[in-house]
Amino acid sequence: MFQAFSRSLAQLSDKAILVILLKVILLTLLLFVVFGVAAYFALLWLFAWLGWTDGGLAAAAGAAVIAILTGLLLFRIIAIFVLNIFSDDIVDAVERQYYPDRAETARPPSYVLGIKMGLASAGRALGYNLLAVPVYLVLLVTGVGLPIAFFSVNAVLLGRDLQDMVAARHIADHQKLTAEWSLPKLERFFLGLVSALLLAIPFVNFLAPVLGAAMAT
Repeated sequence: MFQAFSRSLAQLSDKAILVILLKVILLTLLLFVVFGVAAYFALLWLFAWLGWTDGGLAAAAGAAVIAILTGLLLFRIIAIFVLNIFSDDIVDAVERQYYPDRAETARPPSYVLGIKMGLASAGRALGYNLLAVPVYLVLLVTGVGLPIAFFSVNAVLLGRDLQDMVAARHIADHQKLTAEWSLPKLERFFLGLVSALLLAIPFVNFLAPVLGAAMAT
């Protein structure tokens, strides 16, 4: 795992990886801007419906708050969704550097499949974290228990997502993994855990999705 992490850090200097990283960051930020604009017009409509015709400034302030909260609460989901769209480029760059034979036999998944995988990932992340909310609330009083539970749940989910991004290039159905393309459970958990922890660090979280995909490869 340490070797995978160090190699992934080193490959951030790769021009191809830098281009993908820029795409992931820009598209992620663009989606948050879209959320903010949509919230602005939704609030304007709500204020008008309530009879408040001079609520432009309040709508703008509310939209900004919504965009910020969306970024804080949903960054991990949005970032991994975006990563699925460009993940093949990252995996390909790593394979060509370290596993050229694998790169030659790979069958790059389409952007449509990437979007489908991203939506499936987002659905799992929302679903399982919502199911875990009662556990999060119970553990909130312990102080330490809540982050342990949160990062454990998301480590399992992220480990699977990152594994599937690589497997999708090499098997027809990434949901039916063979032993060759399925990471050992403990290794997959730590892969997801490292990625989840990186996603929780401001500014570093923009690098985390790319680093995670490179580590998985």
